[in-house]
Amino acid sequence: MQIAIEIQEVVLLFFVKVMRKLKNEELIRKTIASFKQAKKTPLILILDNIRSLNNIGSVFRTADAFLIEKIYLCGITATPPHKDIHKTALGATENVAWEYAKNTLEVVQKLQREGTSLWAIEQTEKAVFLNSFQPKKNIKHAFVFGNEVRGVSQEVVDACGKALEIPQFGTKHSLNISVATGIVVWDYFIKM
Repeated sequence: MQIAIEIQEVVLLFFVKVMRKLKNEELIRKTIASFKQAKKTPLILILDNIRSLNNIGSVFRTADAFLIEKIYLCGITATPPHKDIHKTALGATENVAWEYAKNTLEVVQKLQREGTSLWAIEQTEKAVFLNSFQPKKNIKHAFVFGNEVRGVSQEVVDACGKALEIPQFGTKHSLNISVATGIVVWDYFIKM
């Protein structure tokens, strides 16, 4: 009986194809010029007083991966060039359009006047769970991500008037901003 099982395992291994990892040079990637000319995902990311340079760099890298239109870096959020942003962005700060603004609320109000649908990524009384969120087609959206400790400021939450919450089931009920950005942007991207 043991011999039969061993023979079956050998036969299975023979027929199973081995999956080879691709080398970087085999990946089809855009150049900086082709990235800048590519049609962008109609999404803007707003960073409200993010203190970690590594988180900022990670958001740039996510924005690059999904051809995000623009990032607003607000308040104490640091701006490129900076070695700690570059460490996680891996050059995405050269591709992704970004702008610094001292006041997050002013950016939110400006985008609202332009017809952008603004959402705070925050836990609020009337937040929509991300799995229930359906972005409207043909409308630009903007998501505001908040400080690692305090989250999105209350005045910005109030101005947005809408909030998205990532359902969570553990004890912490919070995610690192770079992780939350990846989840929310991926969800938006596949729904659009």
